[in-house]
Amino acid sequence: MAIDKIGKFTVLGTLGSGAHSNILHVRRAEDDREYALKLIAIEDKDDLKYLEQAKYEFRVGQMLNHPNLVKVYAFETEAGWFSGPKKAKLLLEYVPGTTMDKLPLMRMAKLLRIFERVADGLMHMHKQGVCHADMKPNNLIYERGTRVKVLDYGLAWIKGEGKGRVQGTPEYLSPETVEHKIVNERTDIYNFGATMYRLVTLQLPPSWWSGEDGLPMDKKAFKEQLKPVRTANPMVPEGLAEVIHQCLQPDANKRPERMSHIQGTLDQLADEAAAKMSDPGQLEE
Repeated sequence: MAIDKIGKFTVLGTLGSGAHSNILHVRRAEDDREYALKLIAIEDKDDLKYLEQAKYEFRVGQMLNHPNLVKVYAFETEAGWFSGPKKAKLLLEYVPGTTMDKLPLMRMAKLLRIFERVADGLMHMHKQGVCHADMKPNNLIYERGTRVKVLDYGLAWIKGEGKGRVQGTPEYLSPETVEHKIVNERTDIYNFGATMYRLVTLQLPPSWWSGEDGLPMDKKAFKEQLKPVRTANPMVPEGLAEVIHQCLQPDANKRPERMSHIQGTLDQLADEAAAKMSDPGQLEE
């Protein structure tokens, strides 16, 4: 669906807010459909970086088309009194649901299918030459059943282009991102592994980001501090625990090379888990 202009809209509620942006739930007058509208205030020159980030998020969104990736439809700026824009607007797909960091532990058969769908979305990103670079439960919105979407392309990296300051959430960043500012498919795989670890154990893996007084993490310390998945939660299937530990390998060369490898394994594990259920239809409840 191509949308050239955001147009007039009615605000139905607030979906979220940050230091420099608000996300509203709106109904657009032109087609009477519901959307999410991200508003970025541009108050001075220092805020122009948020304008550029919104432009970039729109550009990345235009490269993607997958059922498990939130769609980015349109970008507009609102002129100020003197010079330059005073507000930027991004029109996004509205997904009714909750970010997965706010959910209790889910049944493993359902999580396996959800993980497979997230991996499929990330696989699509990688095929388009884009790395998400900020995969975490907060950036997964869960509707119901096994329906899930990846959101927020603000920190994504387009292959072949330069990277500015590397950002992200410490507990989910790979060691090579923290130490060498590397972002690639294998760092996305690490981020995804950390995300799965958090969602099946409700615990965070050790962070490679040391604080002012913290000692730097190394591979030996990481392996000592990382609680095995099935120690943290014995209900996790062995196959899933193995995938998570492969993704969390400190040595990038020991991780799976492609997201497609992970997606294929998760798909098989999800099929096996569903086959063991007396009523697989319960997964979509």
